[in-house]
Amino acid sequence: MNTTVKLMISAALTGAALLGLSGCGGKGAPSDTLRVGVTNFADSLEPTDNYFGWVVVRYGIGECLTRFDEQMKPQPFLAESWRVSDDGLTWTFRIRDGVAFSNGRPLTAEAAKASIERVFEKSDRATTYFTYDSIEANGQDLTIRTAMPVPGLPGILADPLFLIIDTSVTDRDYRKDGPVATGPYVVKSFSRSHASLEANPHYWGGEVPFRHLEIPSIDDPNTRALSLQSGETDLIVNVSPGDLPLFEDKGKYTISEISSLRSVLARFNVAPGHILSDQRVRDALISACDRRTYADVLLKGTFIPGGPAVPPSLDYGFNELKDPNAYDPERAARLLEEAGWKDTDGDGIREKDGQKLELNYVYYSSRAELPLFAEATQADARKVGIDIKLQSVDYNVLDGMSKRGEYDLIISNILTANTGDPEVYLNWYWKTNADGRNPQNGSGYSNAEYDALSDALAVEFDPARRRDLIIRMQQILLDDGAAIIYGYPKTNMVFSSRIEGARILPADYYWITKDIRPAGL
Repeated sequence: MNTTVKLMISAALTGAALLGLSGCGGKGAPSDTLRVGVTNFADSLEPTDNYFGWVVVRYGIGECLTRFDEQMKPQPFLAESWRVSDDGLTWTFRIRDGVAFSNGRPLTAEAAKASIERVFEKSDRATTYFTYDSIEANGQDLTIRTAMPVPGLPGILADPLFLIIDTSVTDRDYRKDGPVATGPYVVKSFSRSHASLEANPHYWGGEVPFRHLEIPSIDDPNTRALSLQSGETDLIVNVSPGDLPLFEDKGKYTISEISSLRSVLARFNVAPGHILSDQRVRDALISACDRRTYADVLLKGTFIPGGPAVPPSLDYGFNELKDPNAYDPERAARLLEEAGWKDTDGDGIREKDGQKLELNYVYYSSRAELPLFAEATQADARKVGIDIKLQSVDYNVLDGMSKRGEYDLIISNILTANTGDPEVYLNWYWKTNADGRNPQNGSGYSNAEYDALSDALAVEFDPARRRDLIIRMQQILLDDGAAIIYGYPKTNMVFSSRIEGARILPADYYWITKDIRPAGL
């Protein structure tokens, strides 16, 4: 849809939108309701299901013991301080006095203990972060003794999986009503398509600026942009590159945009028996992909072309690393020939031992860039004789397929430093899944040297040594052709002049906060 058409549709929608919103004050008028248009990947508010804790935190319902600042350093939040023992095994977090859950019950160390223990009982992902020998509560002191040193524990506890809830509430359906937590808003109703929230009357962080919060799920990025133009929403998240110019009028809108901590990548299924278990085929496919054109043309310069697993917004050797699979379609064709794949029947697709060189590629479409990357890969792969079949699925379906290895390629837009640095991300996707201990790695990828570096990283507290280990791990992934790293996106939120105090942060957990308020309040 071109800009002119969008503006015409927007004009038509604006009048209807103003009539429909007259009870909330209408466009430009004060309102006690904040309306936020988002892409919602969750069909539940149970924080231990899938990655749904992200939604609970993003919507201002839940909070964690710690919180990331603009430099991705963990800062005190529900815990006002912490300390670690000399042996690196015992962490003591001091729970902040004066915090209450949304039902008025005080937050104590005992309540925090029960909440963290519940995560380990219900989520198979918890032990991929850390394991503990004991958790104890003494007054407002919460003491966690880990099974081995965990240098990044304060950052780990900022991950939404570990948001703090009142586990004493047992007569509530967390899936549709949400947990009882400590954030500025509480759930009135929730469905995949729409969430309605209200101000938490017991919020510990001061007065909540809006009495009501409406969050429609608008998966299509063009429709999301139109909703802000027409006044149906006050704030939208992740505007597509082609729509950003619609909001350049600083008198009407503010664009908050940063270089993100995300990488967009397609993982390969390299398990025995799969075509991509042959590194020559993997290297050929990566070399066939013109990632610079994808970033500069398809994504209009809003992506940095890919290479290493960790984006350049983090200081982990981006310019030091060497990518052996730069764009070179002639090299790609040679590698496929060497691997025995030849087009013998002249249809443009290579064969080997009677088998066509066909790969299935799984993607989800709620992020606008993912279908673009998938389709561009399909087109470039065909030029060298690889036939890629595209399969669009819901995000929730994609996660299960990823874990079970039900793909040849599967694309994701991934936050690479969800605990403050890339350790967890690098482990989840590429550390050997021995005996099911790393269920996030369903690709079959395994490298003994990589695993040894990961083990060393797990107990290393020194930042310089950690940086060196992470750089070496990334080089192994590049040398192994472990994935197509397409690029590193900017991320944004755009909001109307009716509100202020909104901003996008590197850790995209913090979309709706108490700092978002009516303009001039």
